Amino acid sequence: MTAETLYGADDLTHLEGLEAVRKRPGMYIGSTDSRGINHLFAEIVDNSTDEGVAGEATRVVVTLHADGSVQVDDDGRGIPTGTHAKSGLSGVELVLTRLHAGGKFGGSGYKTSGGLHGVGASAVNALSHRFDVVVKREGKVHQMSFAHGVPGVFDGPGPTAKFTRRSGLEITGKMKRGERTGTSIRYWYDARYFENGAKLDVDGVRQKMRNTAFLVPGVAYVLRTAVDDAISEESFHFPHGLTDMVEFLTPAGDRAVSGTLLAVGEGTYTENAADENGVMRSKVERRAEVEVAFRWGTGYERTVECFTNTIRNIHGGTHRKGFERAALKSLQEAIARTRGLLKPKEDPPTLDDVLEGMTAVIHVRVPEPQFTSQTKDELSTAGITKVIGAVVERELKSWVDDRRTKAEAKVVLQKVVDASRVRLAQKQQKDAARRKTALEGAAMPAKLVDCRTTGLARSELFLVEGDSALGSARMARVSEYQALLPLRGKILNVQKASLADTLRNAEIASIVQVLGAGTGRTFDLSTMRYGRVILMADADVDGSHIRTLLITLFAKYMRPVIEDGRLYAAMPPLHKITTKGRNPETRFTFTQREMETTLAALEKAGKQVVTPVPRFKGLGEMDADELWDTTMNPATRSVRRITLDDAEAAETALELLMGEKVEPRRAWLVESSGRVDQSAIDV
Repeated sequence: MTAETLYGADDLTHLEGLEAVRKRPGMYIGSTDSRGINHLFAEIVDNSTDEGVAGEATRVVVTLHADGSVQVDDDGRGIPTGTHAKSGLSGVELVLTRLHAGGKFGGSGYKTSGGLHGVGASAVNALSHRFDVVVKREGKVHQMSFAHGVPGVFDGPGPTAKFTRRSGLEITGKMKRGERTGTSIRYWYDARYFENGAKLDVDGVRQKMRNTAFLVPGVAYVLRTAVDDAISEESFHFPHGLTDMVEFLTPAGDRAVSGTLLAVGEGTYTENAADENGVMRSKVERRAEVEVAFRWGTGYERTVECFTNTIRNIHGGTHRKGFERAALKSLQEAIARTRGLLKPKEDPPTLDDVLEGMTAVIHVRVPEPQFTSQTKDELSTAGITKVIGAVVERELKSWVDDRRTKAEAKVVLQKVVDASRVRLAQKQQKDAARRKTALEGAAMPAKLVDCRTTGLARSELFLVEGDSALGSARMARVSEYQALLPLRGKILNVQKASLADTLRNAEIASIVQVLGAGTGRTFDLSTMRYGRVILMADADVDGSHIRTLLITLFAKYMRPVIEDGRLYAAMPPLHKITTKGRNPETRFTFTQREMETTLAALEKAGKQVVTPVPRFKGLGEMDADELWDTTMNPATRSVRRITLDDAEAAETALELLMGEKVEPRRAWLVESSGRVDQSAIDV
């Protein structure tokens, strides 16, 4: 018997309708443990919430019956009961027995919705022993029951009553005068589709209802629980919405540093989307509504809760990313503008510093949100990042600049700066201890001007050309994270030297020792003592030669430094242009052409330039402030990251110009002689 006969068409399986949900429940509800059971509840209550968001419902009542069933009642419009033209089914039977059916696919029923795929309620139906629905609509009471998603009738109460299969929605009576429309759903989930011991988490139900009540302040939520033949009742209604939620989520004992800020607004974004025929269209415009509430307290914990169309996104997503980016950018700018907060050369705070002690709730309403999974744990709609960022930036700028809240804002800004300093001090202590352990017994070269380091990702070693440049660099550097190693003259050309000769070279030996990661095949990037290595040589021919020699050294014996993008070349300026007048200004240029272009632009603007324009002969000619601003300050300097292409070019140049083969060098010199400016030759 061949392998082909063992696998034929009869071995193929086609799962139809809700059968796929029962076969692979985790795919539709996220998991088959207690979280999956709670997800069933969430799917049903979210449908009622959508009615509240649309302004059609004012009350949602959840009843947890003693027999294990869950009932959700709302006073919304009720599921449509008319006959669907295409399927011939009632609206109720269609949405509860067919996957991807519902009123949330771009129709006029809902502006925004927590449901996207038309899977939720039908998945709950498929995984339930019994599923009863009562709809009050158009003056009539409609009723229908299902067993594992199959329509029919039960001859008694509960899931064990005899079931007869039968399709069709039944009218059981008339609505009372003054009675509101709405939908009532009661279901008994089938434990066989879930893991042993899995059950509905009542605390999770309570949290879901409380959160939703915060997000939809116009709707009251009631939880009724059967306890010892009695019904206990809890109500959740928060008219101040997210502001109330922030106060609830704030850790006990955390004194407020600021009041609760509320950023509300809307914006548009574009995305690619399919039309009603499934054909992809580009640049479809969407409008999103944003609401964010946040405050700072004296504590250290952060709490950031994210929601999309009232659905909690446990893992955040693009809306959280937009909020955090805007908060960081706005506060960094405000701190920079406020005199006396940051010391000179002190780094701006990071996101961790901004979020310390913050309690925040982010809620966005999006017409067609995209999530990373059916359980909607993370929002992935890209355009939301900019929309929420704009709203938050606007609110924070107003808060910082408004004279009524300026004092409060300054207290928060000071708290953020203090958090940054504490964080850096703690890292400094840890890294100093780690560095001491790593270097015990190893004497560093006397000429090394080491840093106090605040982390490998931040520390940087400058390989400096000459002692004269070292003097200015020592005064200019930030001693916390910038180390200096001066190099006397040009290092050995490793392109044509043996490994033994290479390691005997004093300058190369110092570089290898200071980096502390070895050489060649034994090089270990994880043990390197600095996050970056920056080659700082003069902007002349000799400086280029030194950079070429150093790049070749790293490429041949410490190649992972280049591969990991941690080798850089500093770009010191060549010229210093200064204007005359009451408000003189200074500009630095890096090439002859840039200098000439800058001079022409200044003259055209009517400004007088101090002439002749000085040209730096080397790094040692710059004072400490000039060297810091142009070459060493991470905020203003220009550096060139050395890539493998640069390394290969350096190796080729050294091999050509300084290698053992004479003929290629002679041919290149003859070929390139035409590029020499004869008048510039000093004879």
